[in-house]
Amino acid sequence: MNFFAVGVCSHSLRRGGVCDHQRRMSNGVDPFLSDSILPDDAELTPIHDREYRVRSYRLAADRMLVRGAIRDQKPPGLYISRDPDPITVHHMVVELEVVLPGFTIARAEVTFESYPHLTCGSITDHYKKLEGLSIARGFSNKVRELFGGPRGCTHTTALLLAMGPVAIQSSLSMRTYEEPETDEPSLRLTFTKPDQDDSWKMNTNTCHEWAEDGPAYARAASGLSWGVPVFMRERAEKFGIEVGDPQ
Repeated sequence: MNFFAVGVCSHSLRRGGVCDHQRRMSNGVDPFLSDSILPDDAELTPIHDREYRVRSYRLAADRMLVRGAIRDQKPPGLYISRDPDPITVHHMVVELEVVLPGFTIARAEVTFESYPHLTCGSITDHYKKLEGLSIARGFSNKVRELFGGPRGCTHTTALLLAMGPVAIQSSLSMRTYEEPETDEPSLRLTFTKPDQDDSWKMNTNTCHEWAEDGPAYARAASGLSWGVPVFMRERAEKFGIEVGDPQ
């Protein structure tokens, strides 16, 4: 969905021409929120936790790394009485090096950190079949075809299905690095008319918004763009950036 690339960088936060968020990442400080995205569960008794984490990294103007992990844990004392620590049941890591603009997987690596059976790890090389595939539209079906059921690891395959959309969404983030900086806070926002770039068509029927009779599809098919996206409006206004009326 290449209608805009978004990022706000305040002149007061820049050091040596580098945005503060870029500086933090280069210094090894986690730039993302780490609090739980689940509702408060203090009144409930936990028995299992499954965590998916997927991040993408810019390697070059035409190349990104998409790294994902899945981890299942049991709470302290559930399997071994008086054990003070949680037990990790599954922990799998996947790395995909993706080349743009075709979103082709140039390298795929799967590592098993924790697993229940001695032979679980024997399947990891099978995921080399990802290399050469496009992670764009049709990727989920191909993953199920190659690695579904007895052809792969259930948990690794589930993780891959979560990684595909991250790669697509990261294409917007890749473009912000090509946008010029300004001395004052500004939207690093580039509008691309749908009639000049038809990559939006890959979103067709992927969700209710992009259904062929949905609002996003209708706007794109008419050659219209969205203006500032909802998730950026409040942040932009905080920096005193005029964003206009909601679309």
